[in-house]
Amino acid sequence: MRAREGDLIKTKSNVVFDVKGLVHPVDKVIAFPRFIPSPTGTRRSEGNTYGKVYSLSERFKYLEENQPDLIVFDEVFGETMCEVPVSQIAEHYKPEEKLWSIRQTKELTVLENKALQLVETLKAEANIPWSSSGISGSIMAGLTTEKSDIDPLVYGVENCRKAYAALKNLLTKKETGFKPYTRGELQELFDFRSKDTQMSFEDFVLVESRKTFQGKFMGTDYFIRFVKDWSEISEQYGDVCYKNCGYTKITGKIADSTDSLFTSCTYRLKDVKIVEGPKLEPIHEIVSFRGRFCEQANIGEAIEAQGKVELVTNKKSGDEYYRLILGNKPSDYMVLSHG
Repeated sequence: MRAREGDLIKTKSNVVFDVKGLVHPVDKVIAFPRFIPSPTGTRRSEGNTYGKVYSLSERFKYLEENQPDLIVFDEVFGETMCEVPVSQIAEHYKPEEKLWSIRQTKELTVLENKALQLVETLKAEANIPWSSSGISGSIMAGLTTEKSDIDPLVYGVENCRKAYAALKNLLTKKETGFKPYTRGELQELFDFRSKDTQMSFEDFVLVESRKTFQGKFMGTDYFIRFVKDWSEISEQYGDVCYKNCGYTKITGKIADSTDSLFTSCTYRLKDVKIVEGPKLEPIHEIVSFRGRFCEQANIGEAIEAQGKVELVTNKKSGDEYYRLILGNKPSDYMVLSHG
């Protein structure tokens, strides 16, 4: 099974997981519970009622209480994570297949129709093929509510860059349906995210107000993920090993933000100074597997960041360096430096 960022899987125990990243162990998929069977849930599908779990801590708590066998310490990633054996997977949802299905369906829900219009508008403006797009999230799982948002994806580096440039244009034009968040809407987003990512509201506004991959489309929230295609990923499981080396706070400058658009996102660093934590050098980059840290800073900008430090060892070349990981703890952050 080839599963990647944006896909969902449903296990034989009727739990829907969202897939993380593009590199997975043999016969397993790294994924975390997203929609869980719940008698008090507000989402229904095929006679089952579901609730949604958001934060990483909630997801681990659910696993500990219901499927502790899925929590494993992965020696390659140097991290405790959720790994679902392929033998336990009953269904594999793919965003590109969901989009194709929506395009073939005559009777769409209001939300599905909006999602299709969003992708159509973006496709036309960016001049990208249908095959480069998909629809993920609760629409794909058939577990929407009245408050559900739209979760499109774009695949492939070139297509993603075209779509990103097109989004910038669409957000500045009238009558496109696309609108950036207002300060009030950013406050709502901050209140929701601050349970899982802690920073001041002003720091939050400074970075989030510049992001093009999120906003409103015809009054509904959207969040677009940009994902590299399979042919653009060379790393296989075990090629590179990662070792936890502690927790640290750094300052530095962004040397290259080329890959800040994608999930997972990467920021190359220069002029790094360790403010707190182990004095490990060189810290070459900041990486996050969470979409909320995409487009967080641009080339040349000074930043302050806090997170787990990993030693990265390339088994083939023997190269070693350190990187900072964002998104494992609520205390992880990256903000523009006030210095």
